[in-house]
Amino acid sequence: MSRAPLLILRPEPGASMTAKRAFDEGWKPIVSPIFRIEPVAWEAPPAGDYDALFATSANAVRQAGKAATRYAAMPAYAVGDATARALKAAGFTDIRTGRGDAAVMLDAAAENGVTRALHLAGEDYRDVGHDAISIDRRIVYRSAALERLSEKALTALRDSGATVLLHSGRAAEQFAKLCDGARVSRRHVRIAALAPAVLAAAGPGWRGSIAATKPDDAALLAAAARLCQ
Repeated sequence: MSRAPLLILRPEPGASMTAKRAFDEGWKPIVSPIFRIEPVAWEAPPAGDYDALFATSANAVRQAGKAATRYAAMPAYAVGDATARALKAAGFTDIRTGRGDAAVMLDAAAENGVTRALHLAGEDYRDVGHDAISIDRRIVYRSAALERLSEKALTALRDSGATVLLHSGRAAEQFAKLCDGARVSRRHVRIAALAPAVLAAAGPGWRGSIAATKPDDAALLAAAARLCQ
């Protein structure tokens, strides 16, 4: 495909990973996060209180800090590949990797006999529970929304008709708000969302919009390519 501008709004380090994949597929990625990841002080309970650790965000693993290493010997359930890589980098050895769906991950843990789990999460976590598992959720990071789009992002949106990747419902809402505040016409912008619910959060009026068939970067970039055809 021709090198079309692709605006990536997710925070680092995920933004750079998405950008590399996009570049390899022929896009011209523009990294301009609209959130800043910040750690939150938390108290790490005894590892013996749990059968397993749940991680639904790679940022949760990274921002939890050294305290998370006390759980490295127990089974760790990762919602997807990126989170699994973060767990491995943090020293976890027994990692069970899901397919990007938290509910499916919990079902797998229950089938494996998990009844008590520690969940490391961000402030804007998706509230998913399971009847067979008692989940102790600890908030270890927050995503602080930025007040404006960068000049780099605004230039791409106004001059290039960029396609935008939206990785979460909160990002979709914030991006729409920032576009409207900067008087960027939605009719000039294409959006590709990680899931239908993310797409809905962006609201109407875009030049083109599409949701990925699966909640991962490969499917998201494939959807963006279809949108630009």
